[in-house]
Amino acid sequence: MMATNPLAHFKKLPVLLILGALSLLPNTSCIAEQANSPTNTTYYVSSSAGSDQADGRTPQTAWRTLDRVNSASLKPGDRVLFQRDNLWRGQLLPQIGADGKPVTYGAYGAGAKPILQGSVARDAASDWGQSGKNIWSTVPPVFREGAIRADLSGVKWKLHTEAGAAADFTGPDGAPTDYHLVCRQAGTRQNHIQLVIAPLAVNTGERLAFHFRARSSQPITWVPAAVIKATAPYTPYGHDIGVAPRIGTEWQDFTIYLQIDRTAGDARINFSLGTALPAGLELWLQPGKICAVLGSPEPLLDADVGNIIFDHGKICGVKKWQREDLRRNGDYFYDQAERKVWLYSDVPPTTQNHSIELALKKHIIDEGGRHHVTYEDLQLRYGAAHGIGGGNTSYITVRRCDIYFIGGGHQLTRPDGKPVRFGNGIEFWNAGRHSLVENCRLWEIYDAALTNQGNGSDSEQVDITYRHNVIWNSEYSLEYWNRPEKAKTENILFEHNTCVDAGYGWGHNQRPDKNGRHLMFYSNAAATRGVIVRNNIFCNATDSCLRMDNDWRDSLTLDRNLWHQKTGTLFSFLRRNFTADQLEEYRTASGFDRHSVIAAPNFRNAAQRDYCLAPGSPGLKWTTEGQPCGANPVAENGK
Repeated sequence: MMATNPLAHFKKLPVLLILGALSLLPNTSCIAEQANSPTNTTYYVSSSAGSDQADGRTPQTAWRTLDRVNSASLKPGDRVLFQRDNLWRGQLLPQIGADGKPVTYGAYGAGAKPILQGSVARDAASDWGQSGKNIWSTVPPVFREGAIRADLSGVKWKLHTEAGAAADFTGPDGAPTDYHLVCRQAGTRQNHIQLVIAPLAVNTGERLAFHFRARSSQPITWVPAAVIKATAPYTPYGHDIGVAPRIGTEWQDFTIYLQIDRTAGDARINFSLGTALPAGLELWLQPGKICAVLGSPEPLLDADVGNIIFDHGKICGVKKWQREDLRRNGDYFYDQAERKVWLYSDVPPTTQNHSIELALKKHIIDEGGRHHVTYEDLQLRYGAAHGIGGGNTSYITVRRCDIYFIGGGHQLTRPDGKPVRFGNGIEFWNAGRHSLVENCRLWEIYDAALTNQGNGSDSEQVDITYRHNVIWNSEYSLEYWNRPEKAKTENILFEHNTCVDAGYGWGHNQRPDKNGRHLMFYSNAAATRGVIVRNNIFCNATDSCLRMDNDWRDSLTLDRNLWHQKTGTLFSFLRRNFTADQLEEYRTASGFDRHSVIAAPNFRNAAQRDYCLAPGSPGLKWTTEGQPCGANPVAENGK
């Protein structure tokens, strides 16, 4: 158990350090869990025994799905508890709490922590078809359509252009006829030419089939549809989950499938065509209809697949960027146009793997714009974006959560044509304030296990504490950067964390920029003060335990840590490398780690990922009670 007296964590420190550290702790009156009051409600969720038609207010009347959780109207102080030993696939979209009354997402019952999983299973033989020698591809699901939801003959299509793009657009007046679009000037971005259908009413969790007819003066590939709020701010309500059609010179019928993520009465279907239509192209469209999709087909590969996790981490897939590069077992390519995965395997994929999970590029918890939210006792795994991500957040608490096999999704393609992948365990982006991450375990993260970062004059990273966490096999344990000069960073505390084997994770060998570091401080232009990194263990990294490329020593306290690097560079400071034998030279150059120790920690059972220190181990004084040192939960939850 963690000490209830906050001074217990600082009893071995000088008085001045204690006072400084206490000023950095989050305002616990704002983030502490509140006991239920008569106006607060606890809701229960069971994927094994619940029903979305139930009221959710008792374990016997639990809800079943994440869709039901995401669509619920929660009030500040409400709690949503997931049943232990249960698993949910998809995204959690948290709701907003209030000062002293966070909305809490936690666990109930006995057993392993409930799992929120960001992957699609493809572990049945029928999920794969052979497409060549040693090449297999996923088989797309078949949709069944139901009743007509909307007849588009009475809904006008509209054209929007901007930034110099230009097009002529004529449409029906009265009885339905062809719409005719002539592109006079192509856009340089997709949003520069948009076709819009509005207004529409949509419901969370439903899938829709959108039908239309079209022909073009020359063949083009149609663009994915977006379902968004009809007016600013253009909040996402849903997305395209089908295969992008190819429109030719003859009339054809087309169907686009849509997944609806939020209930709304003011939705619009949006096609961003700015870069898809060359100047001079003519396009003819005929209105169609929108139908409901029946049944529950397998989850779709509707986002980039950033990782394939075989047998719960025994091995991982190796992402390639074109089919021609599939040459070894485990190589795979995500085909965005076809919404499928191509995999190299010299035997049918399911004959040697009991579990095949395709991680999608979506945050498992997408908390953008949320505040006063608590997550505790959850497992987040197998996602190709962030475990917890989203900008402009405040008063977020993450407690006793396990986050693993995260990241690898395609973030962007650089101007030189090189793709960039991403994915952090917990990220506070741009405006992240007054938040706490404690007693969590994070491992096998493509980028950073923990990070606060931003890019913009509105980027304010203030009062963020990371304490008593255990991190291993991630490219970075803590990454920090913030820019430009008008951005602000204040009161960041990283303390009593155990960080092991940076750069030894699943993604390191796939990275074009191998860079395993525990502390990745490569850029900091922001106005910064009160950053403290102390009383931590940093043990082994592929490149170095510390990297700091620019000088912000006046803003950072780095001291009283235990460092260990088997061989090679221990500290990289202002592009100078220092080994363990050069500790005094590093101290002189940097001014850091005056009271730190370099020694090999004696972990209680590192083979089982138990990183508590054994009695008598060097660095024992840097640990405190409350660290989550138990066995690797992959073994506990091989689902």
